[in-house]
Amino acid sequence: MVTLFPLSLRAATATGGTSAAVAKAVEESAAPLVTGYAPTLFKIGPVEITNAMVYAWVVAAVIIVFVRVGTRRLSAENVPTGAGNLIEALIEGWESLINMILEPKVTRWVFPFAVTYFIFALTSNLLGLLPGVGSIGYGPKAPADQNFSGLPFSIEHAVTPLVRPPTADANMTVVMALIFLVMSLYWGFRYNGTLGLVKHIFGVKVESNKLFYVPLLLMFVFVGLMETLSIVFVRPLALAIRLYGNIFAGESLLAMTMTMKNFFLSLLVSLPFTFFELFVAVVQAFVFAMLTIVFAGTLCSHSEEEHGH
Repeated sequence: MVTLFPLSLRAATATGGTSAAVAKAVEESAAPLVTGYAPTLFKIGPVEITNAMVYAWVVAAVIIVFVRVGTRRLSAENVPTGAGNLIEALIEGWESLINMILEPKVTRWVFPFAVTYFIFALTSNLLGLLPGVGSIGYGPKAPADQNFSGLPFSIEHAVTPLVRPPTADANMTVVMALIFLVMSLYWGFRYNGTLGLVKHIFGVKVESNKLFYVPLLLMFVFVGLMETLSIVFVRPLALAIRLYGNIFAGESLLAMTMTMKNFFLSLLVSLPFTFFELFVAVVQAFVFAMLTIVFAGTLCSHSEEEHGH
């Protein structure tokens, strides 16, 4: 027993060391290449500045500069060219599209909001595909067998990127959705009035005689409660999660393809996914803006079948 104890102790130590190494390897392999949150880069007083916030400022600056350059010579006498043509086509196209969905009065309210969201989301999505976005930052040193490991400051992957697309941060998309919620309720009250909006949501929307009116009223009150839940919770959640989920998934996919050990294989695999993400960037920005228009339209419309008895 005395002779076997040191052997057992050494075996346990060796086993423990192996288990720790295996656990560490499993933990490293399970660590995501792209975090679900935006890492903090620095603080200004108590305010934490994340990499998504920094890139949101870059996106806003790009939009402001582009609009200023495109509209500086825009007037009734001058024919727009270049960036001015693109801006004019964008504005006129969205205005025509929204006019086909909403009443002219409601279009004037919703149009600036929806187009601003489209431009911001589209610019954020496209700039998020630039080389270096999400891949330049702080992280573990690259292993010896990885491409470019001999270069100074070469890392395996960026655990804390310097910048990342704002729309790949759930904080940004949730705030965008909450702003829409506030504005849509404001438009709904402005269009219908307080009692009119209540009737619009809870009122009986089919013709009926007095015998069936009470059961129908109870049914439409229940439907109105479901509609209220949809307006306050489901629609903003759908807006936020749809945009965030698609852009975050694309960012994660590109990160996986770009961190392959073979550089040329990594480049070959990532190219088709990059073109696909270009398509996703445009579609998701368009869908986000269209949903804001459609959701606003459900609150700012009069159904011909709405009757009070």
